[in-house]
Amino acid sequence: MLAAVLGVSLAGCSSTGGLRAEQERAGRAAGGKAAVNTPRWTFAMVTHSGDGDTFWDIVQNGAQQAAVKDNIKFVYGHDKEAQRQSELVQSYIDQKVDGLIVSLAKPSAMKDVIAKAEKAGIPVITVNSGAEASKAFGALSHIGQDETVAGEAVGEELNKRGRKKALCVLHEQGNVGHEQRCDGAEKTFKGDLQKLYVEGTNMPDVQSSIESKLQSDSSIDAVVTLGAPFAPTAVKAKEQAGSKAEIDTFDLNAQVATGLKDGSLGFAVDQQPYLQGYEAVDLLWLYKYNSDVLGGGKPVLTGPQVITKKDAAALQEYTKRGTR
Repeated sequence: MLAAVLGVSLAGCSSTGGLRAEQERAGRAAGGKAAVNTPRWTFAMVTHSGDGDTFWDIVQNGAQQAAVKDNIKFVYGHDKEAQRQSELVQSYIDQKVDGLIVSLAKPSAMKDVIAKAEKAGIPVITVNSGAEASKAFGALSHIGQDETVAGEAVGEELNKRGRKKALCVLHEQGNVGHEQRCDGAEKTFKGDLQKLYVEGTNMPDVQSSIESKLQSDSSIDAVVTLGAPFAPTAVKAKEQAGSKAEIDTFDLNAQVATGLKDGSLGFAVDQQPYLQGYEAVDLLWLYKYNSDVLGGGKPVLTGPQVITKKDAAALQEYTKRGTR
């Protein structure tokens, strides 16, 4: 391996060698072939996703692409119930995987099982949720956005748009990241922000709850959903309620990009989930191969990035292929 790395480094001294080597590596990855000859390690990712959440599809796309490049066997499990998520992690520990990637939406339920992974010598990287608990739990790094900072960005954007009363729709009770998003928005928003809790696994219930709230309070001029799949539902609720509220959202997918372009959505806050999956796998590989750790004990931030109508057209190509 060392000889191969030195060979690539020396090739980079010529006018074309480095470029050619990079093109060859990219070609191997695109063709489903590894760009390295390290052992065929197995990395498992376990998240708090429910079924059909497009956000986590994008995370997986990033993880799978990095896994191809790094000669990794990538396996994925998810459950929105914290106890079952913990049980999935335990199952991968029992299978003796070489690395774990875990989201910490409900950190207390994951603490003990992460400690078991460390005792078994399995390195752990946390992703997306639970940045505050990651280091304390002994994870190598946390990859995601600071949810409070992202919420603050939303509050500031609402101020720029002259909004006075906002509804923050939480679709998963007990998710610390969701609470932090709404609390961050409330911190910087100069108007009044209210929380609305809905059952995220039941879209008709989500729509009726938002619709009812908008019908009962016509002064609400902004609705903020905390996930891309809920934005189109909020748009339908607005239309049914006859409300003039602007619909905004956290996260991005193809539907959100289209909504931004046609004006049915005001703005989105992107945390770049593809990066979260890709970097989590890549950093585990770097740790296994070279004992590298990124972040210095601080979260590795992938967002927030506020996206508006002017950005939508450029992003549509990427959302359609499942990388944004």
